[in-house]
Amino acid sequence: MQSTAKNQSALALLSHRVAIGGLLIYAVFAPHSVAASTIGIVVAVVCWLIKSIAIGTLGVRRSKFDLIILLSLLWTTASSLLSTEPEISIPKLTALWSVLLFYLSRALVNRRTALVLVSVLILSGVTGVLYSAYDLLRGRGIVVESVTSGSPLRQVDIRPGDAIWRFAGKRVYSVAELDEEIKSAPVKRPLTVSIISQGEHVERPGLILTIDSQRAASPSGVVGSSRTHRFRASGFTRHYETFCELLQMIAQLALGIALANLRNHGANRYFKFALPAAAILATGIAFTAMRTVLLAFAIGATVIAWRALRGTPKLVFTVALFLVLGFGAVVVWQTRGNNAIALGDPSSALRAQVARIGMSRILIHPLFGHGMDAMHVHWNEWGFPGTDMLHLHSTPLQLAFDRGLPMLGLWLWLMIAFWLQLWRSSWAATDLSDTNSYGILLGSLGGLTGFLASSLVNYNYGDTEVAMMFWWLMGISMAIVESSAGRGEGGASVA
Repeated sequence: MQSTAKNQSALALLSHRVAIGGLLIYAVFAPHSVAASTIGIVVAVVCWLIKSIAIGTLGVRRSKFDLIILLSLLWTTASSLLSTEPEISIPKLTALWSVLLFYLSRALVNRRTALVLVSVLILSGVTGVLYSAYDLLRGRGIVVESVTSGSPLRQVDIRPGDAIWRFAGKRVYSVAELDEEIKSAPVKRPLTVSIISQGEHVERPGLILTIDSQRAASPSGVVGSSRTHRFRASGFTRHYETFCELLQMIAQLALGIALANLRNHGANRYFKFALPAAAILATGIAFTAMRTVLLAFAIGATVIAWRALRGTPKLVFTVALFLVLGFGAVVVWQTRGNNAIALGDPSSALRAQVARIGMSRILIHPLFGHGMDAMHVHWNEWGFPGTDMLHLHSTPLQLAFDRGLPMLGLWLWLMIAFWLQLWRSSWAATDLSDTNSYGILLGSLGGLTGFLASSLVNYNYGDTEVAMMFWWLMGISMAIVESSAGRGEGGASVA
């Protein structure tokens, strides 16, 4: 019996350490690769289950969030079963697994581990931003000066001023490289051309090559030489919207640690690490030219700054935020045009039109909604304009449209409960002996505030990678709160 107990204890310890390694993999790759970060989570989940079997418990306390989460999952499932297009909505239920990160983090993470994971995540995010700066300086693709009448690229509406930067998924930097890719590409199979038009990344599928088009001296029929530097940064192969939403939350974590240490200890080594990291990450948000997320970051940062700072530092920080917003406005103007700053660009007008139509249809299916992604099949039939925008660009609107008004109520209940918990916990943690845990709670408060502000005009909760980060961040925060409460250090209870 004693030998069996020792073996179980050794297995539990080994499983725990490997599970933490899985979470480290997630922290390293979360801003860059969904495949690699998911592998890390899978490793952590499997080892968590092995540990739970060895010790006979999952290691997660009950909390007041459990009921809301359960009701949300059940309502989403019912909505999918009753969807207008159940064969589309039911497979979307697989995305609900991201909620598991909330319980996984709470079961495995303590305050020391939380600091390591958050620090690795911050460094990884900074690396992505530095690469984006390099990518912007290097430039992308070939700016098209003219296209011959016989060019196969006319099939995907390439025009002078556009920049071709990928052909069939491969980057090109000159007409010669583009011609070589065309010559070696398969014929009579649909290919996708990635272009940058007025700063926007656009995928143009459906190009079909023929043997005759490949035999031409210059198969592309393109004249152009210079690279474009007018594009929205996206880190390592990631779409700029996802990259920006992730940077917003990571930047708040860095800022929270910096301000917590400034408040409690002055400009110590943690402050000197975290503040420059937060500045670099905020610059990365500006590089994406995402107006709404940049503003959301400023709102979240203001909340935690006014929560943590007093006197002159509070005013200095507020001025610094205005400088960040000013820099972001310049990037938006240079990348997307001056009308984008005043919301006078076609993208803003189209979003407003889509939102109005979406709101008018919510009352048609108010209880369980239309079903997740059902609009992809009925986009024009239901009165939505164009073909490129396949969601309402607002988390509250999309939840009500897809899953019904009760689901919107559950989501608001959950978000308010999380926000109030972090508000109370960050205040209670002000005088903790562990200043960095206080900083992580502050950063989580800012990250959640920014996430909610952005959600009003972006469907960020529908992006699996962003949802994963959200649940991971909430789990880390609650793990700190529960750890502090267990030690009698003033953490607000979550039970």
